[in-house]
Amino acid sequence: MNARTLGYWIPTALFALAMTGSGVFNASRAEPIVQAMAHLGFPAWLPLLIGTWKLLGVVAILAPGFPRLKEWAYAGFFFNLSGASVSHLAAGDAVGDAVAPLVILGIGLASWAMRPEGRRLGTILPVGV
Repeated sequence: MNARTLGYWIPTALFALAMTGSGVFNASRAEPIVQAMAHLGFPAWLPLLIGTWKLLGVVAILAPGFPRLKEWAYAGFFFNLSGASVSHLAAGDAVGDAVAPLVILGIGLASWAMRPEGRRLGTILPVGV
């Protein structure tokens, strides 16, 4: 396995593991997550929706093929994790609570940046070219 392949799979595995754990925790609507979401001002039904999306996103990122779906999954994770960070800051939480989602997001961005050619969208040319 070459360095580029490892450079993709290590952050991808870490990111998938983090998002799977988070997705299961969210989807189970465990009491701590419902309380945390209420503290942030979100309704009790939201963790189930976010958890389900996270789990589907992990499947999309790990499955072979479907490069457009992978782009949407990475985008969804970007919106979710950056939104979590902003939500913690808006709720007056400690900076550490806002940094944690950004660290995970950084791992996800490394996965996205290092993905092999077969997991990328083709080059999009401007109209008329």
